[in-house]
Amino acid sequence: MKPITVLVVDDHTLFRRGLIALLSQEAGVDVVGEAADASEALRAAQALRPDLILLDNHMPGMRGVDLLPELRQSVPATRVLMLTVSEDEQDLSDALRNGAQGYLLKTADGEDLAAALIRTMQGESVVSPEMTHKLLNALRKSGPGSTAPSSGPDEGRAETVPLSPREQEILRELTRGASNKEIARKLNIAETTVKIHVQHILRKLGVSSRVQAAVWGSENALGA
Repeated sequence: MKPITVLVVDDHTLFRRGLIALLSQEAGVDVVGEAADASEALRAAQALRPDLILLDNHMPGMRGVDLLPELRQSVPATRVLMLTVSEDEQDLSDALRNGAQGYLLKTADGEDLAAALIRTMQGESVVSPEMTHKLLNALRKSGPGSTAPSSGPDEGRAETVPLSPREQEILRELTRGASNKEIARKLNIAETTVKIHVQHILRKLGVSSRVQAAVWGSENALGA
């Protein structure tokens, strides 16, 4: 399989170099460039045409979320995954509205980050579990005209999806924005067991990400 070519954009040199070193250990990832601000990022993106850009939000001169429209116009085939310390609901909403395929916090570990790159290239919307509840809040505030991700089965048809009682418990926690670790702790089960249940839930709901599952759960009042 062809490696995913990645451009890393972050104004903190130490973090950027550490991230590049981390990604370089992944067999399916090829870091082809780096940039420290928005103007460098735009030039590098146009020159390198990477598959994916890991984009910080808080940079000198221009925020990453404000750079997104220019990136979409200049390199429309390139996907963008925000990687930031910002847990601000508005930043998350602006990023997804402006064309980012996902929003990850810098607290993500290397294994989760590598998996997120693959999922992004497969067309999924990837959002850090800690930010799921904020995404749901943003979608609720935006009302009927929002650009919410497709939630799979039709609204109002929760009774037609054959979720087991345990899967319903886990989906309820997903809808509240809980991470796998938090769900495992609350339900007193192994985190690997939670991951397996989440995969079963996604398959049964006909969705591709936990974000879409959480949106579906919210629409069907499972987070109450």
